[in-house]
Amino acid sequence: MRRILPYPAMAVALLLLWAFLNESLSPGSLLLGAILAVGACWSLALLEPVMPRLRRPGAALRLAGLVAQDVVRSNIAVARIILSPRRRDRRSGFVKVPLRLRDPNALAVLACILTAAPGSAWVEYDSAEGVLLMHVLDLVDEETWLDIVQNRYERHLMEIFR
Repeated sequence: MRRILPYPAMAVALLLLWAFLNESLSPGSLLLGAILAVGACWSLALLEPVMPRLRRPGAALRLAGLVAQDVVRSNIAVARIILSPRRRDRRSGFVKVPLRLRDPNALAVLACILTAAPGSAWVEYDSAEGVLLMHVLDLVDEETWLDIVQNRYERHLMEIFR
């Protein structure tokens, strides 16, 4: 069965999403959604993703809470920057962050975290050097961003994915 449908839960979730997003639930529409869901699952199977091993679910919940706080704070800070009449004294820039993370799943989660928070974006990762290049909208102090990424996010991700 895994050969025919490698990710059955994902196929069902995609089909439900298809049904939710479409206005009509005709048999043809559901058949098309099922074909697309199975095709997406086969495509994912061809990529042969590495299955993550979550070691500490409690740390994942703590990290999710930290990220939620940071996203709210970031939204407020970016709104202030955009709406402030004194926007000219703001300086954006790039920060190089050395990372100890090597797990591809943990790096993907870190990329999602940094891009989800307004005002920062994952730009590039040099896997040979283990250095992340990120863009920051309001770059006041590079050391602050190094501390945020390395001690706030990377530390938790290493605990979760180790």
